[in-house]
Amino acid sequence: MPELQRVLPKYLQIANYIRDQILRGDLPPGAEVPSERQIAVDWEVARPTAARALEALRNQGFVESRKGSGTFVRQQGQPNRLARERYSRAQETGFIYPPNERAEIIAAEIAPVPANVAAALGIAAGGEAARRQRIIYADDHPVEISTAWYPAAVGQLAPLLLERQRIRPGTLVYVEQSTGRQARYARDEMSARLATAEERTRLRLDEPAAVLVVHHLVYDADDRPLEFTEAVYPPGRWAFDATYPIA
Repeated sequence: MPELQRVLPKYLQIANYIRDQILRGDLPPGAEVPSERQIAVDWEVARPTAARALEALRNQGFVESRKGSGTFVRQQGQPNRLARERYSRAQETGFIYPPNERAEIIAAEIAPVPANVAAALGIAAGGEAARRQRIIYADDHPVEISTAWYPAAVGQLAPLLLERQRIRPGTLVYVEQSTGRQARYARDEMSARLATAEERTRLRLDEPAAVLVVHHLVYDADDRPLEFTEAVYPPGRWAFDATYPIA
């Protein structure tokens, strides 16, 4: 049997926490990150550990130090916000989107499900489900088309899914509250393909254009599928970042 991985060193855990704040948009380009002294106080670690955390972020290209001023988030290629970043941001701040992002709901209806959605949600072929589609904008530029599907029974218990308006404090939280089913884990699958004509129009892309596609499937405590989302992202934005130990 393989051995369990050791916990990451403290400095790397601190660096990863700040990196996640950057990826979520909590610390936008140009924002100042906590100083070495502040990190040492907040995390109750020695100054060398705090200094090494900032050094790791500099080496990874997330921040830059300015002599006499501090350490700041670098201007860099913008990441796509994946579900895991939005979940963690909502848990910590109460908000899904950072200040420069907004969502427009463009569809909320009961609709026939495609074959892959039916298989993911355990719906019979030719069945129907609640469908919500939104466009997410960053600095007023479209950066994601997200289409979420819910079993029809969920739509009946959570009627706001069928209304074209934002749901606060978030769609998944609302579904949990309405159905009594708690989301426990999720699986993401990533692939790439050419954009459809509709996607090119909504994301303002030239023809042809490749897009990143993420299938996000949420399960409840009984391992039953609760939500299936297909998110489509334009090219030129990176979407995955992970730091992990190598044995």
